[in-house]
Amino acid sequence: MTQLFPLREKPALSAYKKGDVLVLFGELFSRGYANGLVEEAERRGMTIVRATVGRREKDGSLRALTAEETANIPQPFINVPLEAGFDMDAASNGVTPCDQLKDIKLSDWDKAELDWKAIDESQTNGVARFKKNTELFMKELEKHVPAGANVLFAHLMAGGVPRTKIIMPLLNRAFKGTGDRHIPTQALLDSQIGQFCLRNFNEVTAETFRHLIEISAPLRKKWESQGSHVSYTAYGYHGTEVMIGSQYQWQTYTCYFQGWAKMALEKHAENFFKQGVHCCVYNCPEILTNSSSVFQGVEVSLYPLLAAIQKDAGDKKHAEQVLSDCKKLLKDDVTFEQIKSFTDDYLKNPLTLEFTNYEKWPQHSRQDQMEYMLKSSDHLFSLHKDEKNLITAVLSEVVFKSCGYVMLHDSWQPKAPVAWIGHDLVARCM
Repeated sequence: MTQLFPLREKPALSAYKKGDVLVLFGELFSRGYANGLVEEAERRGMTIVRATVGRREKDGSLRALTAEETANIPQPFINVPLEAGFDMDAASNGVTPCDQLKDIKLSDWDKAELDWKAIDESQTNGVARFKKNTELFMKELEKHVPAGANVLFAHLMAGGVPRTKIIMPLLNRAFKGTGDRHIPTQALLDSQIGQFCLRNFNEVTAETFRHLIEISAPLRKKWESQGSHVSYTAYGYHGTEVMIGSQYQWQTYTCYFQGWAKMALEKHAENFFKQGVHCCVYNCPEILTNSSSVFQGVEVSLYPLLAAIQKDAGDKKHAEQVLSDCKKLLKDDVTFEQIKSFTDDYLKNPLTLEFTNYEKWPQHSRQDQMEYMLKSSDHLFSLHKDEKNLITAVLSEVVFKSCGYVMLHDSWQPKAPVAWIGHDLVARCM
């Protein structure tokens, strides 16, 4: 278990400057954490080298982007497909793991038996493909880094949900299912489908970080020998501190399916940090992203940011604007104090606290706990004028911008291989 290490102070501006390079190792999508890092790097005049995970054809083959698909991507852009995971990589029998899952009926998910020898082959093939493409990426990257430039690699790889139709209904039942529709997360992960998911998550979220640092080592050593500085960042989630009552306390979303892979990611950072590599996994607060909709309830822990902004905002004028924008989205009779009281009650509830145990993280969920969380989430949605236009979108932007500032400037000389950015620091860095 990684020791909890919350960053408290707003980092001073680092030495990154115009002409230095931020390398996005993974694809930049809208409304995600990495956008804040890119914005902060652009403010410093850094060059952003963009990447892609590629696209899959109908026959399952992986390809680079077409000229049409790259038309609006700012340069420099390296068009080498960095898709990770192995769910669509064929074994020697021509069958992919997704092929194995495609005919399994929803009623039989817990009885499914997979061909693990074939899955082992698919995993070996997927890893080989990814490493080969990462080597090609590094060869191209060298052309975009001028002599003497400092380089920051941003690892953007996460996820790995197998792309086959049975998975999303299962995840929806595990994370949103109530009553008879609920599937316990322990049962799902103990199943053969769940075990395959965990393997794929680990390859995408954790092993890609290891491959990145190992495969970029020759370039890193070359640049450092010429006086350049090289660092690596990655995005983690391991719960974060939010204001509960009048104090900042650690809390978490349960069950976080990616948690085991995120812990493996942290372990890689610890190992490389001991070897003298400048690297850090930054555990960021919950936000609302395009990919988090299946995890309804994760956003409940975002609402307390309102209180953190009121108490600790570094830029009072910006804070007033954010709070005003939030207020306009709430029903006229709803106050921030009501929201604070509700989230305090939720985060202090014995049922929530039973699943807020740092030493046991990540814990599996239980039906009564999930139903309480979903009911609390629905109540907070109901406080808005439009349930599709939530204050969590406004607050998410504050989070990813502040996290971008912290990660860029702390990464020059990370104090630890794994660090936490809580709501206190998010507010201070506004």
